[in-house]
Amino acid sequence: MTHFLHTQSDLEAGLAELIRIDPRLAPVADKAGAFALRRREGGYPGLCAIVCGQQLSTASAAAIRDRLFKAFDPFHHDAVRSARSDKLKRLGLSAAKIKAIKEIGKAVSSGTIDLNAVGEMDADAAHALLTALHGVGPWTADIYLLFCLGHADAFPAGDLAVAEAARIALDLKKRPDPKALTKIAEAWRPWRGVAAHLMWAYYHVVKRREGISLEAAKKTSKAKKLRPPIKQTKSSAKKKTVTAKRAKKAKGVKRAT
Repeated sequence: MTHFLHTQSDLEAGLAELIRIDPRLAPVADKAGAFALRRREGGYPGLCAIVCGQQLSTASAAAIRDRLFKAFDPFHHDAVRSARSDKLKRLGLSAAKIKAIKEIGKAVSSGTIDLNAVGEMDADAAHALLTALHGVGPWTADIYLLFCLGHADAFPAGDLAVAEAARIALDLKKRPDPKALTKIAEAWRPWRGVAAHLMWAYYHVVKRREGISLEAAKKTSKAKKLRPPIKQTKSSAKKKTVTAKRAKKAKGVKRAT
């Protein structure tokens, strides 16, 4: 049976069931405190909004999404898939994301997938169907199922905040990778989506940060490694030397007095 998180009451009832299944989560819930259900628009607009936000800050993602939705009002898959790529690029979309939303639009238009009907499916089957779409990875699929369709068993194992929260909450030696976290979450079926909401709330309390996907974290880390070191010019080196000499001289005068 598929459970849904459409209302705050659904979330609270699901949390009670989750704690009954795994009592270890009772103190985690106490620490997290009350937290609200988060939902987004579903269908083609909802999935495109998630794709647009992949590996971007919340502000940047929102800006691009707003420009995209304003450019296509009403936002329909036929209009987007037939649009010129240069028009979409001017809205701030990368080539990869342009291809992704166009390919998703084609799949919806041809009837290959019904983005609302997948919510009625078993979480694993729905996940497989969504990840078969171009540009939709595991994290994107699970976020769509959980936030846009309210699937109570969708679990984004590739989310950095969920993984880190699980490490702290379960007193693990290291942060679990997606495969390890998926295995841990097996005990939380059919309320894995509730567990994800709990972990985000817990993470926010213990870290005071918002969650990001592991893919985004890896990209940021890679960018830092590839960033060229700051070269010191002759003028800056000379200035640094003069400043150091002056400081040393001043120190000597202070000691003499």
